[in-house]
Amino acid sequence: MANSILVNINRCVGCWTCSTACKKAYGLGVDDYRMYVRTIGGGQIDTPGGKWPNLYMKWMPVYHTDCLACSGNARTANQPFCAYNCTTEALTYGDLDDPESAISKKMEELRQKDFRIYQLHAWEKTRAGVWYAEKDI
Repeated sequence: MANSILVNINRCVGCWTCSTACKKAYGLGVDDYRMYVRTIGGGQIDTPGGKWPNLYMKWMPVYHTDCLACSGNARTANQPFCAYNCTTEALTYGDLDDPESAISKKMEELRQKDFRIYQLHAWEKTRAGVWYAEKDI
């Protein structure tokens, strides 16, 4: 199961650096995205849900099926451009079949901290090999 990405929802701050790095690396057009950052909260981007004083908001990078599952280049230490440029280290890349890979180690670390590990449903039409880790706080 090479080329997997682990997204730590609790670390993502919704900055869109991952999506921008992908767009820049592949010269994508203004409205062409291979991944985007979904706001979990209100009905619009970067809008919290709930009512004052009980507001909530978090972000989830979502990978389209047209994501190349790239491995970057030598400049990115063979990490995808999204993971390499993530400012909060919310994205971890690697081979889940290799127990010594960064993604395998991170997934085990998060499981031990009682994070829930999951994938999006097939009806989301997202790229295979993307895993999400989240812990209710």
